[in-house]
Amino acid sequence: MNYTKIRQIRKLYFGCRDISGALNITAESAKVAATRLVQQGQLLRLKRNVYILKDRWDALVREEKFMLANLLQTPSYISLMTAMDYYEITTQVQRDFIESIALYRTKEVNIEKNVFYYRKINKGLYFGFLKERGFFIATPEKAFLDALYFTSLKKYSFDIGSIDFGKLKMPIIRRMLKQYPQKTQKLCKTYGYFKQT
Repeated sequence: MNYTKIRQIRKLYFGCRDISGALNITAESAKVAATRLVQQGQLLRLKRNVYILKDRWDALVREEKFMLANLLQTPSYISLMTAMDYYEITTQVQRDFIESIALYRTKEVNIEKNVFYYRKINKGLYFGFLKERGFFIATPEKAFLDALYFTSLKKYSFDIGSIDFGKLKMPIIRRMLKQYPQKTQKLCKTYGYFKQT
């Protein structure tokens, strides 16, 4: 098998159709080839029919892992402490642990000592994110409110003292907060984040 030809696939991740084209083999043969390459440690299987070169995985930068996080469960967006770390709003640094908000299910995906964690949120709260550098990520204020929301449900815990509130826009938080349950609004007021500024 000519692994060099597969290395010439320029995509960050790819499927059996790409392998088929690179090796000039049938789709069925490409599936067999992908399975063998995974067993040999040359490819990593991200999800059904989605692969990445192992050495490409080893060289991934954080933003590329965010793209893969969006791919591993769709729809989803990067949020919570991962997004706040990205925006440098918190002193809590997360390495090899990426948190996302998902629309359909809560789940955890482990790949090469990296954890991709997805928290399901109510459809009415699935907003407040943007596409940046190829991946979907919560705005700073939405990342904070998502963390506060799950904390109010006793399903999350984060260090309030690590947050730099000077980097958050309180008028945006106040506007978004109206869409969250009373429990979350109450917690926000308890901490004093709802005060007029």
